Amino acid sequence: MRVVLLFVCLSAVAFATDPTDVYPAGKVPPDSRLSELRTLNSYFPFHKVETKEEWQTRQAEIRRRLLVSQGLWPEPTKAPLNAVIHSTVRFGDYTVDCVYFESIPGHYVTGSLYRPRGQGPFPAVLCPHGHWRDARFYDAGEEAAQKLIDSGGEELMSAARNHIQARCVQLARMGCVAFFYDMTGNCDSIQLPHRPDSSDHLDTAQDWGFMGVQAELRLQNMMGLQTWNSVRSIDFLASLPEVDPERIGVTGASGGGTQSMIIAAIDDQIAAAMPCVMVSTAMQGGCSCENAALMRIGMGNVDIAAAVAPRPLGLTAADDWTKELQTKGYPDLKNLYDMLGHEDRLTAAFHIQFPHNYNLVNRRHMYEFFNRHFGLGHKTPFQEQDFVRHSRRTLSVWNEDHPAPSGNRVGDPHEIRILQLATMDAEEKISELVPADQAGVTEWQRVVGGAWETILGRRIEQVGDVRFSIAKRDRVNDVELQAGTITRGVELVPTVVLRKLDTPQKAAVVWITDTGKAAVLKGDGFDPSVRAALDEGLTVIAADLSGQGEFLADGKPLTSQRMDAQRGGGQTWHRFAGYTYGYNHPLFVLRTHDILTVLQFAGSQAQDVHLKGFGSVAGPLVLAARSQAGDAVRETVVDVGDFEFGRLKRKDDPMFVPGAVRYLGVDGLASVCVPHKVTVINADVSTAHRVYRAAGTADQLTTANR
Repeated sequence: MRVVLLFVCLSAVAFATDPTDVYPAGKVPPDSRLSELRTLNSYFPFHKVETKEEWQTRQAEIRRRLLVSQGLWPEPTKAPLNAVIHSTVRFGDYTVDCVYFESIPGHYVTGSLYRPRGQGPFPAVLCPHGHWRDARFYDAGEEAAQKLIDSGGEELMSAARNHIQARCVQLARMGCVAFFYDMTGNCDSIQLPHRPDSSDHLDTAQDWGFMGVQAELRLQNMMGLQTWNSVRSIDFLASLPEVDPERIGVTGASGGGTQSMIIAAIDDQIAAAMPCVMVSTAMQGGCSCENAALMRIGMGNVDIAAAVAPRPLGLTAADDWTKELQTKGYPDLKNLYDMLGHEDRLTAAFHIQFPHNYNLVNRRHMYEFFNRHFGLGHKTPFQEQDFVRHSRRTLSVWNEDHPAPSGNRVGDPHEIRILQLATMDAEEKISELVPADQAGVTEWQRVVGGAWETILGRRIEQVGDVRFSIAKRDRVNDVELQAGTITRGVELVPTVVLRKLDTPQKAAVVWITDTGKAAVLKGDGFDPSVRAALDEGLTVIAADLSGQGEFLADGKPLTSQRMDAQRGGGQTWHRFAGYTYGYNHPLFVLRTHDILTVLQFAGSQAQDVHLKGFGSVAGPLVLAARSQAGDAVRETVVDVGDFEFGRLKRKDDPMFVPGAVRYLGVDGLASVCVPHKVTVINADVSTAHRVYRAAGTADQLTTANR
């Protein structure tokens, strides 16, 4: 860490009368974070690593971010699947079964199970379908199918009319069990729509749906549900006596490619993965089922696909957002696999003469991929054979003997119910983690501390070099004042440093307020608490955090933060919060980063650094910064002003943080400050007290009420 002090001589007449001002009146600090929000259409290059050890750390970070973002950290309870397999249709060399099972009690995963004839053990391949209309029941029609054949993309009419059924049939003929399961809201998955609504009755503090504020505060989202369905689909396949659990793979294209890379990245039961026409440095996936808050901050789809390494990974590209994969993304993946000593486990096909597809040309690459990595022993190239294409009539899992869910098991009541179940399960999981001894504290820090580390996105050791540029010096009574900007890269923090003249300085205190650095002043002098600190010989350092003080051109406090919307925001799902918070830190997190930057600077000004924050804005922010500050702070005092994340009613509230309630809010933040000295005022931090006691540092956490 390096701190550079600069003095910039500016004319006093350029400043407003407030002696804490750094910039001329009306000028906003040119912080790069004020530029346009990142979106799913931004550029997402691979984050390179230099060594195997670095990769192991990076891979763990990617996996944790994926799991946290989708509400799967810690892992939810795996209830009995209660799988039902029925209505077998037999062909000469394979069979097709109707399947449904419960991924969550009362919530069904539905699909078709393709099995080779024989005893096994057979490898198995999950086949998520993506956004092709009607998916399992898809029929491109004869005219469209003929065009695919004429283009060279297909050879058989049956496959051209439903390429997903075609791959399942061929995999079964090759000796693989294939499970073709429905995305939420598709085909027989009728309990919820694919893209939920957000009407008022599904956005209350008691009952909420996937688009509600309370859902986002708990990281409950459709992508998480879909990923969990994939996790349970692996469990289903592994439970079949004819399946070899060491050889389970996954492949899908488009949205199915997204599901493929996600499940392969987070679940080591996937032995080989081939996500098609999805992995790229360009568009990351446009549906709400492909996005989640926190998910792609600091990473993109190439990073996610890389998390499969060193297991076998196959990719395809087309004339779509993946068309530059061969030069953007694939070389990085190749370098990674080479570094790990498994260059033979990465394969890719770049047939960009075809539009977005999973056609025969690319399926042949997939067949060869699984043939090689699962040791199937077939001769290549593969030639598909004609097959009987099935319709809804024969493939639907619901019939008279197996009636479809209805009544309260579908629609709004079902959506509310499964989120209530998810909430209760998550609360129970966190409660079980509350430690009783040091080993438990270590696990608490791994899980709850790890979640907050993902949410907050920066620790003090990651701040790096900072620079303090002094814009002006002034004197207010017996206090020297330096106003300037702390710079970390392209991030700017307007700051004021106060020291009482002719007084030995024994420590520094970073002083955070609800409104910024100007609040240290009062009348012709200083706020009484600040004055007392100065009289004690403390150097007081106050700052304007992002969206405070000099960041406000009109001087009015922020009442909302910026949000992005897809396609103009015309439909509810276009305004899904994951489109914003999946790519951008919320304002609360940016402000936490600013405090860490100021703490880094403060460490250059004094050997001992204290941290204080007073108010419903400053208090929670200071607690968040303290949780990521390690040994950089000797003592912290916060007054949260009775703030609770669970009371927030808007996703654009300046204090909104996805996942905050899931990880116990203020109480959770206080708990992961262990073992450091913290005083918390006006907040219930009962869990934190238990964690501190378990760590043997109960005296380091004190509480009070005012």
